[in-house]
Amino acid sequence: MDFEEYIRQGEPNAKEKASAWQTAIGLQAVDGLKTSDYLKETARKHIEGEIDIDEAQQLIKSYYQSKTARLPEDDDMEEADKVSANITRILNETSFAFSIVGFTSIHKRLFNGVFKFAGKIRDYDITKKEWVLQGDTVLYVNSQDIRKALEYDLEQEKAFDYKGLSFDRIVEHIAKFVSGIWQIHPFGEGNTRTTAVFTIKYLRSIGFEVDNSLFAEHSWYFRNALVRANYRNVRKGIEPDNQFLLKFFRNLLMGEKNELKNRFMVVNSPETWRNETDETGQVTGQVTGQAHENMQPSTEFIYALILQMGEKQMSVKQLMEALGLKGRDNFLNTYLNPGIKEGFVTLLYPESPRHPRQKYYLTVKGVGLYSDLITKENDDTK
Repeated sequence: MDFEEYIRQGEPNAKEKASAWQTAIGLQAVDGLKTSDYLKETARKHIEGEIDIDEAQQLIKSYYQSKTARLPEDDDMEEADKVSANITRILNETSFAFSIVGFTSIHKRLFNGVFKFAGKIRDYDITKKEWVLQGDTVLYVNSQDIRKALEYDLEQEKAFDYKGLSFDRIVEHIAKFVSGIWQIHPFGEGNTRTTAVFTIKYLRSIGFEVDNSLFAEHSWYFRNALVRANYRNVRKGIEPDNQFLLKFFRNLLMGEKNELKNRFMVVNSPETWRNETDETGQVTGQVTGQAHENMQPSTEFIYALILQMGEKQMSVKQLMEALGLKGRDNFLNTYLNPGIKEGFVTLLYPESPRHPRQKYYLTVKGVGLYSDLITKENDDTK
C-alpha cells in the first residue's frame, strides 16, 4: 500500500489512520514479522472509511479463524496482523496514562489474543542474542526488580523539568528515558513494540508532533540502537553508546536527516570498516570499500543472497520470494546452505534449526561484504 499517498493527499482523518497503519505495520519488523495482503486490504478499507476499527479487528480475527489449512508462517503473520490492528487503534486514540498501569495496559492491548501473558510482568529472567552484539546479550532488569525499576523511571520522568533546556538537551534526555524503560524489558516478548507505542503516545502528550513514519521505516534500527545504548562489556572494552539512539530521536523530533544504518552499530566490526567523525565529532561509521581476501563467496548465488538479505532478518519463504525462486530444495542447496557454510549467513535460533520462527541474517563477515557491494554499486551509478 502507498500509505504516503494517503498521508500527503488524504483528508485529515484518513491521514491519521494511514499514519497509524504505516507505523503499526512497520513496527512488526523488530521481530522479523510480516503482515498479510489481507491485513493491508483491511487497512485500506479502514483508511477510506468503509469500516471502523472495530470492524477491522473483527475481520482480521475472523480471517484466521476461518482458515482450514495453516502454513508454518501463518502463526507469525497472524501475530503481525492482529498486533498491527491493535497498534493502529491505540495510536488513533487521544487518551494516555503515564504510569505502570498505562504501560502494562499498552502491552495487554497490543498482544491480547496473541500472547497468553499479555499485560503481565515477567516473573523470570531473560537473555537475548543480538545481531549487533555478535550474539551477546544486554543485561535486562532482574524479574524481582521490574516493578520498582519501572516506578522509579516513570516517577523521575514525571518530575523532570524541561523548562529552560535547549532542544539538544531535551532530545538527549528523552532518548535516555526511553532507553531506560526499554532496558527494564518487563515482558517476555513484545517489549520494543510496546516501548515504541508508549513513546509515541508520551511524546504527543507533552506537545511533540511525532513523525510516525520514522518508526515505520526504521523500527529495526530503533531496536538495535536501544541495544547499543544498554550494552557494556568491560572485558572487550565496550561501553554503552547512545549516539545511534540520539540520531534516531534527532531525526524524529528535530527533523534532521542523520543516516540510520544498522551495520554501523555492530560491535567489533571488521577491519574493512572504519569510523570517521563529522564536524561535531560524532562517529559516522563509514565503510572503506576494501574487502578482506577471505570475504569472497564461492558462487554468484551467495552474492545474490547477501544483496537480498542486507540488514534484515528473513525467513526461508521471504528469501525465496525476494529472489523469485519457487523450488525450496534448490534454494537451500544453492543459496542458503552454502551461505551458512561459508560464514556469511547465520540462524536467529542456531540451537534450534527447526524453530517455528526461524529467521536468517548476515554475520559480521556477511555485513562487511554487503557494505562493500553497496558501496561499489553506488560508485558505479555515479
